[in-house]
Amino acid sequence: MDALVRVKAAGICRSDLHYRTGTSFAGPLPLTLGHENAGVVESLGVDAASQARGLGIEVGDRVAVHYLISCGSCRFCMAGHEQFCADGAMIGKHVDGGFAEFLRVPVRNLVPVPDGVPSEWAAVMMCSTATAVHALHRAELRAGDRVAVYGVGGLGISAVQLALAMGALEVYAIDIDADRLARAARLGAVTVHSLDGDPAGVVSELSCGGVDVAIEVLGLPETIDAAIRSLAPLGRAAIAGIAEKPASINTYRDVVGREACVVGVSDHTRAEAEYVLDLAARGKLSFNEVITAKLPLEAAEVNRVLDGLAEFAPGVRAVVVPGAPPTSLL
Repeated sequence: MDALVRVKAAGICRSDLHYRTGTSFAGPLPLTLGHENAGVVESLGVDAASQARGLGIEVGDRVAVHYLISCGSCRFCMAGHEQFCADGAMIGKHVDGGFAEFLRVPVRNLVPVPDGVPSEWAAVMMCSTATAVHALHRAELRAGDRVAVYGVGGLGISAVQLALAMGALEVYAIDIDADRLARAARLGAVTVHSLDGDPAGVVSELSCGGVDVAIEVLGLPETIDAAIRSLAPLGRAAIAGIAEKPASINTYRDVVGREACVVGVSDHTRAEAEYVLDLAARGKLSFNEVITAKLPLEAAEVNRVLDGLAEFAPGVRAVVVPGAPPTSLL
């Protein structure tokens, strides 16, 4: 039971760079990338209309696309952990994604977009924001916690906003890019420039002994190490970055001696995608500091952005908007 979606916006994620280079496995080639997608339901396949109505969706409705295709009946799907479905696949990684005019997806992957939430916002929320909230859930964020976010690109800037919206007392944003740090500061974060000293030491000093939660989104050995070292006793670190090199942990000093917890973060769930869309609709999230470029549906433009991501270029999130002229970094 499939739907055809006319793509209105498709975010370019750092994960797309990993899929392009082969760092993280992608499906059979050739493959169209693009896993952060939003658009309009163009048509519904045979027997799909009734399922769509069950989700409150009809032809012509605005939707976002949950990128995990799952069976819905295995033990992981039944428990709400569809990212571990044995028969699962990811849109834009294993099957064709949204860097295209149209996208064919199962009806169950459609998520209604609330009024007032632009398609560009909805698209990037389908990965960076939903994965950020999954990271905070995995780290068991509690009201009053102090939180450190290592890397404030697309995923990290969402983690900053989400942590504050979910009751964090203080959020520390760590990065090497002054513009990204300025954006994080405008959203309410305390900023730490990575080159101004040992970031873990600075965070520990600012937080009077370490943070309760650390979120790492870059996948770099040094930021993984810093995230764990910045934890207070009983702190929780959630590692979401896709690493190209192994990281080492001083298990006694950083984990055993403080009873710290280090957890992995793999994707997110449909329920979390719905949750972040609702937060945006209620004014709890804004993407004016997140979407820093829009570009037309042209391979050269997409590759230019991916090349920039490889070099940690300025900017936060670029979004493909079919038919739109390119915009400069905001």
